[in-house]
Amino acid sequence: MDNLENLIEVREVSRCFKTGKEDFYALRNVNISVKKGELTMLKGRSGSGKTTLLNIISALDEPTTGDVIFDGKSYSGLSEKEKESLRRYRMGFVFQSLALVPFMNSYENVDFGLRLAGVKDAKERDQRIKKVLSMVGMSDRSEHMPIQMSGGEQQRIAIARAIAHKPDVLIADEPTGALDTENGLIVMKLFQELTKAEGITIVMTSHDPNLIELCNNVYEMEGGVLSEV
Repeated sequence: MDNLENLIEVREVSRCFKTGKEDFYALRNVNISVKKGELTMLKGRSGSGKTTLLNIISALDEPTTGDVIFDGKSYSGLSEKEKESLRRYRMGFVFQSLALVPFMNSYENVDFGLRLAGVKDAKERDQRIKKVLSMVGMSDRSEHMPIQMSGGEQQRIAIARAIAHKPDVLIADEPTGALDTENGLIVMKLFQELTKAEGITIVMTSHDPNLIELCNNVYEMEGGVLSEV
């Protein structure tokens, strides 16, 4: 495999937590390479280590041993400020909980994300907001408040906000977990479209086996051990 195609490389990563006098390994010698522009799923039951791995890929947590390489640069050499900058400008995040700002409408929620990412030009933000709302099929909901939308619609707005600043990678932790099957499939098909239209790399977790066929790569987590499906 050509390393130039890899956006993320996880190398021999283990994560150990102290529980009293005992050690608990949430991850054990995990190796995974994520190619640019592909949709990769980490599947497994609750407690299998999926979220711990996402947190390490996101530079939110540090491995006990091993390293992560992002676009050719090791996390081990980054300061906390550099890690924060990496998350703010080069990553987007979507979670199971529908984390929209409740007192902002759809347009304002996406605009808020762009402001956080440092996009100062109002015209540039306006053009990008309209584009991403169109991409997620929510142009006609731009003035709607979160309470006026279904769970599936809110999640699509959350995705629009997460990709508005054109991140290299979208990190999605159980993005369909709170949705019914129909809306879960809508979100997954949207992810597929985003990898093609925007070239975004997506790393997501799920325990839903029905979504596997929609991904480029699927890995299973069990007891902190990663294996390819």
